Amino acid sequence: MHKRLLYYFPIIHTQADLGGLREVVVRATLERVGRAGLSRKQALIDKIWTEIERTIDSLALSFERVRLYQDGLPVCGREAEIVSELAQAGSRNHQLLLRLMARGATIMGTESGDLLVQEYQLAKQSLAARPARAAGVAAQRRALTEALLQRRDRFIAQRLNDTLKPSETGILFLGMLHSLNRYLQEDIEAVYPLHRPR
Repeated sequence: MHKRLLYYFPIIHTQADLGGLREVVVRATLERVGRAGLSRKQALIDKIWTEIERTIDSLALSFERVRLYQDGLPVCGREAEIVSELAQAGSRNHQLLLRLMARGATIMGTESGDLLVQEYQLAKQSLAARPARAAGVAAQRRALTEALLQRRDRFIAQRLNDTLKPSETGILFLGMLHSLNRYLQEDIEAVYPLHRPR
C-alpha cells in the first residue's frame, strides 16, 4: 500500500490571523505580559514563521501534486479569496499559502464553518469574561473548549482522509493545541519537519 505523505507544521497564529479577536487578544496579552512581553512574543512568532518558510523551501516537492490544509480555513468555496484577504492583512501564514499556490499547490477548505463559529463565540466569551472566581466555571469552560477542539480535530482529520490522494503530498498548518494523529487513516504518514504538536 502506498503511503500518503503529510508534512505537519504546528503553528502559532499571528495577530493578523485573529480577525475579529485581534484587539481583545492584544489587550489581554498586554495585561498579562506588558509591552515588552508582547514584543518578545511577536518576535518569537516571526522567528517560527521564518523557520517554517525556510523548511518548506528546502523540501523537494512537485507543487502541482501538493494540497494545502490550513487551521481556521472553512470548507466554503471561497478558500482562495479568504487566504488572499488574510495575506493582504499581513498574515505570514497566508502569504506563504499564496506563494505555494502560485507554485501550483491546491488550497483546501480544512475546517467546519459551524465549528469555527462556535469556537469564535467561545473564545470571545472567554476573553471578555473576567477570570472566573469559581473553579467550577473555569473547569466547565476548559471542558467545552477541549470538547470543541476534539470535534474540530476529527473534522480536519476526516477532511484529510477524504481528500489527500495516494499520489499527492499534504502540507498542514495547524495550531499547536490540535492533535490529529489518532483520527488519521493508517496510510497517511505524518512527518514533522520542525517538531511534533503537544
